[in-house]
Amino acid sequence: MYDIIGDIHGEDQKLKGLLRHLGYVPAGKGYKAPQGRQAVFLGDLVDRGKGQRRVLEIVRAMMDDGQALCIMGNHEFNAIGYVTEDPHRPGECLRPNRGDSEKSRKNRKQHGAFISQIGEGSPEHVAWVAWFRQLPPYLDLGGIRAAHACWDDGAVKTLNDAGWLPGKPLDDALLVATHQKGSALEQARKRLTSGVELALPDGRYIEDKEGHRHYEVRLANWRDWASALHEVALVPAGQEAQIHGLALPGDFDRTPITGAPVFIGHHWFKGPPRIESAKLACLDWSAAAGGPLVAYRWDGEATLSNDKLAWERG
Repeated sequence: MYDIIGDIHGEDQKLKGLLRHLGYVPAGKGYKAPQGRQAVFLGDLVDRGKGQRRVLEIVRAMMDDGQALCIMGNHEFNAIGYVTEDPHRPGECLRPNRGDSEKSRKNRKQHGAFISQIGEGSPEHVAWVAWFRQLPPYLDLGGIRAAHACWDDGAVKTLNDAGWLPGKPLDDALLVATHQKGSALEQARKRLTSGVELALPDGRYIEDKEGHRHYEVRLANWRDWASALHEVALVPAGQEAQIHGLALPGDFDRTPITGAPVFIGHHWFKGPPRIESAKLACLDWSAAAGGPLVAYRWDGEATLSNDKLAWERG
């Protein structure tokens, strides 16, 4: 049975509190799962929080001891690109950060807490980035499926066919290919780790909690029942005016969830934790912005329920 855990973002105290709440006990650098259980981490272990090294130590130790599994979040993917030179732009990385462009400044700021805690270019930094490459882009465990931002069968197949699947590390050739703008591999990687986004009309943008402007809005494409944009647009509080008057595109790519339940993170939900549907739960409830770190205690059920959600209530 699995305990699926949402985005941690360096919040080591919340991670330790949640694991204790779930009945895990300290063991070496990590924690030992209750008999018959295993943790599944949904990625985004790093950036933002004050305890990023400790979070990484806990998760890696648990994985090494067979107590946990973990998939790659967009922040781990970005951390790899942050240090890997772009073969098409000598002197710059796949995730730009060396110049003085708006994008480079944004990327340095977003990754700054991790860099300052680990030490840019240090042996520890190199080692953690190498470990990030081992994390799979998704997991299909039979009874459940896990992707960081969105489950999509076509995206899974595209990455599988290219050779990036659980058990195979992300090599340089695939890393470069998944950064090629407009390619099938880039679209598949983005679908799983960043979700579905809709470009906003000129002059409109979403401003996040750190003041960064995003010219796309995230869409909850699993809400196949939706008939209006506001029902699927994942807009931070105070930014609702940016989608006012916009219609749901006629070709909106809904992805109904059938089969085994799906678990995702990534989307910074707010309010009392709850599942999205009987087949999908988002477990990112903004742990790095004052919200709880949330888990789902899965015991083999084919349909999900709110009473299986768990978090430390203090």
